[in-house]
Amino acid sequence: MDLSVVFLGTGGSVPSARRATACLLIRAGGARVLVDCGEGAQRQMIHSTGLVPVDEIYLTHYHADHYLGLPGLLKTYDLQDRSRPLRIVGPVGLHALFDALRRIFGKLRYEVELVELDPGDALEHDGFEMRAFAVEHGMKALGYAFVEPERPGRFDVASARSAGITDPHDFGRLQRGETIAVDGSEVKPDQVMGQARPGRKLVITGDTAPSEMTRVAAHEAQLLIHDGTFAVEEAQRAAETGHSTARDAAQLAHDAEVSLLAIVHVSSRYNVGAVLAEAKEAFPNTVAPRDFDLVEIPFPEKGEPHLVPDGARQRPEPLAEPAPTAAD
Repeated sequence: MDLSVVFLGTGGSVPSARRATACLLIRAGGARVLVDCGEGAQRQMIHSTGLVPVDEIYLTHYHADHYLGLPGLLKTYDLQDRSRPLRIVGPVGLHALFDALRRIFGKLRYEVELVELDPGDALEHDGFEMRAFAVEHGMKALGYAFVEPERPGRFDVASARSAGITDPHDFGRLQRGETIAVDGSEVKPDQVMGQARPGRKLVITGDTAPSEMTRVAAHEAQLLIHDGTFAVEEAQRAAETGHSTARDAAQLAHDAEVSLLAIVHVSSRYNVGAVLAEAKEAFPNTVAPRDFDLVEIPFPEKGEPHLVPDGARQRPEPLAEPAPTAAD
């Protein structure tokens, strides 16, 4: 399946003219998963992909710049007569957050399922799972790893035919793991199937200081999206506030052997290019996406993940709905 990440909000704690606060959209086949929902999230969608009817929203933690977009998005879905349920996931404290937010968005006519996760928990999906891991931000906070299972190896037609198998239905049975009987002998799947191929891994930290748990969760990930709030000159402040320097994020990406690092949440006090240059000294394959950029993540045997500038606007959602007008 196709896999990409749309960067809807890449800025720090305060929105700027060019960067909104934290919000990412994972597009995995037909699944649409939002990670964090900063202020103006729905307008960021409208200006790029179209207003996406997401399946799930994952919150990394409960600082306002990571959830202030929720009330407006939930209410807009209601105005659009959304009927299918929406699952919202976060660390412990999610129910308390929603008790407060309901005063803003009121009663919704569709079901909202709230799921609180602890580090190590995982939610299964068709074709992938979302795994929660602990990060270091001075409060209850989680990172999330999108992980696909291993895929079967490639089927070797020539080897199957040399073993006496000619029926295409038997080819399918072998690919599904069944053993085939041919002239009194058995042909097992491992005789005609190549080695299992790895799935893809995408890791999103939210706000965090560099941590060993992140390094473990991100090991050999195709894409790591990591907090890069501070420049090296303010490393002490980064440690005090539970954030990372871009250089620290890059060193972690190097140690975790990831394919591509994307730094986000860079403070508006900096020139992003200068902070990116510091990161590239430790890990050259680092990018600092702008709002509406996307990263495409092919299967490992088909190439490396790559940044598509302004990709969200070039490849909008085919089924996204416009926002309601004032007359509605």
